[in-house]
Amino acid sequence: MAFSTAQKLGAEALGTALLLAIVVGSGIMGEALAGGNTAIALLGNTVATGAGLYVLILIFGPVSGAHFNPAVTLAFLLRRDIALPMAGAYATVQIAGGVAGVALAHGMFDLDIVQVSMKERTGAGLALGEATATFGLVLTILGALRFRPESVAAAVGLFITAGYWFTSSTSFANPAVTIARMLTDTFAGVRPADAPAFLLAQFSAAALAVGVAAWLFRPRDRAKDARYSERHDEGAKAAL
Repeated sequence: MAFSTAQKLGAEALGTALLLAIVVGSGIMGEALAGGNTAIALLGNTVATGAGLYVLILIFGPVSGAHFNPAVTLAFLLRRDIALPMAGAYATVQIAGGVAGVALAHGMFDLDIVQVSMKERTGAGLALGEATATFGLVLTILGALRFRPESVAAAVGLFITAGYWFTSSTSFANPAVTIARMLTDTFAGVRPADAPAFLLAQFSAAALAVGVAAWLFRPRDRAKDARYSERHDEGAKAAL
């Protein structure tokens, strides 16, 4: 099936908006219902995000590839799977969609639409957590595309679900999400002053993951191996 540029950009914008509505809205709901238990609030946030990602990738993947993430778009740009102008357009609508999704979450819970986060998330450990989360996410996508393309939605949803709990940063792994979360002073927020370290970690780790995947997931040239084996056998016979 062929889709127009407008359809692809619309899918990226809408998908990212719904993703942020899920992330922020479930954080608000989780915190409200958890009675002060942060672990319970995070669990609610985790389940909603992982499940939502699965559905969003499933329905928007055939249209735009369901990046919803400038770091993922960067990965495909480095692989030459997307042209630079389209990659720039993807990143633009992803960020705009993310901001709209945060506003939607605020509106659903009768909060101020425009906010600036005061939630501190700083330190080398959190930056390393973001690098780990983004590296793992991009590697998951590229590995699933290489070996099990029908499982990308499930693989991404499951990895992010795990990332909420095994990374110190709770796995933003997405520059559009990071930028949008600066605009919510709720459970999911991040201070603007802390965001640059997250963004640097995310983009750097995405580029690293592309390089690792190019080496790790490339099968050996069987014909070349056969030629090498023949030469090796002939050399061994000559030595005898």
